[in-house]
This record gives sequence, C-alpha cells and structure tokens, in this order.
Amino acid sequence: MHLAAHFPGVNSTTVWTDPRSRSQIDFSSFEHLARTAERGKFDFFFLAEGLRLREHNGRIHDLDVVGRPESITVLNALAAVTHRLGLAATVNATFNEPYELARRLATLDHLSDGRAAWNVVTSSDAFTGENFRRGGYLDRADRYTRAAEFVATARELWDSWTPAGPGAPHGAPRPVAHAGRHFSVEGEFTVPRSPQGHPVVIQAGDSEEGREFAASAADVVFTRHGTLEAGRAFYADTKARLAKYGREPADLKIMPGVTFVLGDTGAEARERAAVIREQQVSPQNAILAAEQIWGRDLSAYDPDGPLPEIDPDPDSGLVQGRVRVGDPLAVAARWRALSEAKGLSIRQTVIETTARQSFIGTPESVAEELDAFVQADAADGFILVPHLTPGGLDDFVDRVVPLLQERGAFRTEYTGSTLRSHLGLAEPVRKG
Repeated sequence: MHLAAHFPGVNSTTVWTDPRSRSQIDFSSFEHLARTAERGKFDFFFLAEGLRLREHNGRIHDLDVVGRPESITVLNALAAVTHRLGLAATVNATFNEPYELARRLATLDHLSDGRAAWNVVTSSDAFTGENFRRGGYLDRADRYTRAAEFVATARELWDSWTPAGPGAPHGAPRPVAHAGRHFSVEGEFTVPRSPQGHPVVIQAGDSEEGREFAASAADVVFTRHGTLEAGRAFYADTKARLAKYGREPADLKIMPGVTFVLGDTGAEARERAAVIREQQVSPQNAILAAEQIWGRDLSAYDPDGPLPEIDPDPDSGLVQGRVRVGDPLAVAARWRALSEAKGLSIRQTVIETTARQSFIGTPESVAEELDAFVQADAADGFILVPHLTPGGLDDFVDRVVPLLQERGAFRTEYTGSTLRSHLGLAEPVRKG
C-alpha cells in the first residue's frame, strides 16, 4: 500500500485544546511531521491550501486564526531536511497561471531531486476570488475546463526542453506556443526537465467532474469514503474511466484521507476516539457546523437540544470561504431523520454526521483493516490525517508501520529516490 501524511493544520480534524498540540505555522512543526513520515517510509507529505481566511458571521473562523502559509515555500524548506519523502503542495488552478506555477513546481522538483507533487484544486467561490484580479467568475463546469487546460499547459512547459546531450548536460530550451480557451503562452521555459520528468499530479474530489478530470489527467486521487463498500464503488468507477484516455488502472493511485485512533485494547481505542470527537466538536463547534448547513444565526440554540425546526436559507452568506456541502434543505432533512431516529441533540448529530472514515483499534487490528481495504480494491493506500500537530503521526509510525511491514503490505526501505518511484508510476513520455 501507499501512505502519505497530511499536515493537521487549519481543519476540523485538529484538536486545538490538547496540551500536546503545538504551532500550526512554526517550521519546527512541519519538520517534525515530515521527518516522522520519512522515518515511516511514507510516500509523501501533503499540505493543504487557503487563499483567504474563512469567515463565519462576519468574523474570522476559529480554524483560521493561526494563518495559512503558502505551501510550496514550506516544501522547499522541507526539501533540505528530508531525503526521500515526496512533497505535495495544494495549489489552486483557478487563481494561478500555468507558466508561473510550472516554474515553481519544477524548481521544487529539482531542489528535492524529484520529489515534488501538485494537488490540483479549483474554486468558483467569489469570496476567495476577491483577493485576485479575475475574481470568482467561473462556474463549476468552467473551473474544471480551466483546470484541465492548466495541467496540459504545465506539462507542455515541463516537456519543452530537449534531452541532455553533448555540450548540453540539461538539454536545451525549445519555444512553447500554446493558444487555448483559457491560456496563451509563447516563449521559452526557464527550467530544464526535472528529475522525475513531471511533478506528480494529485486531484482532490469525488464529484462526477472530479472523477473524469482525475481519469484524464491525475496520477493520484485524494478522496474520502466512509465504508469499504463505498470505497470499492468509487475505486471501480474511477479506474474504469481510465481506458478511454489510453491509461491503465495502475496509472492512477486512489488514496482516501483517513483518521486513526490507537489503543492497547479495542475498548481503549474506542474510548479515546469518543473523547477526540467531543474535542473536535465542542458545543461551540456544533453550533458553527449547524450554521454552515442552515445558513442562519443559531447562537440562541442549545447545542444539547434538538435541531432547528426552521428550514435552511439556501442563499445565505453567513459562512464565507467554506463549502456548503450538497443541497442544504436535503442535508437538513437527513440530519432531522437521523436525530429523530436516534434521539440525538445538535451536538450529537454533528458528531455522527461529520465523522470521517476512521480506523479505530489496536495497532494489530488497524494494520489488518488497512490491508483489507487495499486487498479489496477499495484503495491503493491512504493519506493519514492526524488530530494532533505535529506529533499525531508518531504512534502510527512506531506501532502500525512495523506490523504492515511484517505483513508484507508496506515497504521496509525506499527502493527509489523519486516520488514517482515510490508510487510505482512511470516517468512521463516526453512530448513535442
């Protein structure tokens, strides 16, 4: 299986109140998690992105009060203190330009000796777009069209240097002439072809458009699914789309983001998991989560009381910079049905409905369950999202990784030097 580490920064998984929690922005935190992941022989280290601080009812959202640093800058620094670990940056394809981003990613790939990756995300959020000249002007379909052309243009640039030869140890630049719907590039790229040909391309998302984009352009899919059955369905659907693009199933790795909680016994692990969920969904956070669905000020409601009887406001601007998942009316209906069936309060409903796929148990049972997901074609591996910064991965590396290695499910040593070699991906064929 393949394993990656997600830095637990400004997201709802992170537990801020734990005394072991440290800075979300000091370099020492990034370094600790990256070194731990490399000690565990992980494939890559993964950073999310935030182009604007999120707001809730006109105030900066609690999860963003520490700030959101730029990911490629952090990864360039980590390249100097790691040796084999892949370095994946989330960078938006809506509010960047191919030439400039291709240079930054190619530079990271050179500085890291072939360990760079780009997690491609898109946005049609006008709130985020206010920080950029073009603004949030793209609808859902157009943002994926732009992203596809963005990736294709970046690859044209990465392929534009000739192979190395006598008198040209890095090859030589050739003119690039791209004229498309979204981009026009004409000139010569400034960076020679990088050690792994192209940085690895990751795509995050489960939507229909996202799956098709992943099948056509991505090397890795960062997804989420809550059960083995849902994972198998997503895996089969996405892999089946590859053939139309002339690709094989092994050309795309599917890696859901997951959490984990360990204990010496199953009962201890479940007890710890319950405590962690209560820390993640405090009474205040429960109201905030409900407001994200309802789009209304619910501060007068008791988090230990019943869900609001009023309907959500589908056109609300109460929450800015956070995605309202699905149809608010439909989501509220599902929450009400669950709450009524189980007698759940607002907080209990939020805890039950927002839990991500977690592996909870002893190190032995977690190793067995992770392996079972891969063997059942529900995933090719996992992006682990710890709940503590920066030491949340330590126990997994110390207690679970050795068991996976004993099972023959995970490497005992790196066998290559590039991220593509870790993932079993071939170097891209040079075009042009």
